[in-house]
Amino acid sequence: MATITKRGQRWSVQIRRKGHPAQSRTFATKADAKAWAISEEARVERNEAPTARRQLEHITLSMLIDRYLDEVTCTKLSAASERQRLTKLQGDQIGSISLANLSSADVASYRDRRLQQVKPGTVRRELGLIQHALDVGQKEWGYRLPSNPVKDVRQPRLNNARSRRLEPGEYHRLMEAVSACRNPLLKPIVQFAIQTGMRRGEIVSMRWEHVDLTRRIIHIPHTKTGHPRSIPLSDGAVEILVARWSIVGAVFDITANALKLAWQRAVKRASLPNLHFHDLRHEAVSRFFELGLSMPEVALISGHRDPRMLFRYTHLRPLALASKLKGLEWTPS
Repeated sequence: MATITKRGQRWSVQIRRKGHPAQSRTFATKADAKAWAISEEARVERNEAPTARRQLEHITLSMLIDRYLDEVTCTKLSAASERQRLTKLQGDQIGSISLANLSSADVASYRDRRLQQVKPGTVRRELGLIQHALDVGQKEWGYRLPSNPVKDVRQPRLNNARSRRLEPGEYHRLMEAVSACRNPLLKPIVQFAIQTGMRRGEIVSMRWEHVDLTRRIIHIPHTKTGHPRSIPLSDGAVEILVARWSIVGAVFDITANALKLAWQRAVKRASLPNLHFHDLRHEAVSRFFELGLSMPEVALISGHRDPRMLFRYTHLRPLALASKLKGLEWTPS
């Protein structure tokens, strides 16, 4: 806020604004002092003050990401994968651009380069990270950006949504392959994923203190979305847990990377190279609907908070619906 005071025959102006260095000038008339104060306050309001721009000229996007990695990424469950993604982003030419010069055109060029290498979903996630890093820098670290250039860039259209389910005969081939795995944990993990719809990371991090077999409930304190949930267990899931019953420790003592490698070897043996572990979640959610569970009930198990996302994971078989409709006929009430 500007403060105007008379000093002798001249008028002194001081502008102090949180997050900005103090400014001061002296004028011969009060009118000139007021005009300058109004002009400079407007520039500060638009984040166009010269001092703010000079600060941003010495900070590159890569430097911003370094701080983001140290203060934000490290707090996330997905820290390892996010660190890898951001480190790769820093190696791109966009990383060397200063925050003062970073424009929507630079972001759009980055988007187009990456679309030549990876799928649209990956690019959308990377743009989301850049946008969040810039938002945090502006709101919490005092970087006075004129705007967030990512918000002005068109997001790539998603065309890689998967609708993969286990086709007839594939479940038996998969079971034969996981049974032949040297790691005895792979088979019960795959079966448990289909019974519960839990994510790979959630299964790996399961601990016995979160399992209540009496109530047939398992609590998941740390999820991808950040919202803990408790899910009911099917007969098949309970049977798997009873066979492995313990009191403390991990339910499945295996690392995420070991599970990933074992899975890749198994699907190769089963001649199912296009089957992803996450597809088992699609399979589980679709089976829940085919069993007659309502959308709120399935959402409670899967953890989906947006019905639109739940529809993406739901792939009902027309044959199953045809069987459900058999013998039914609508009649007016």
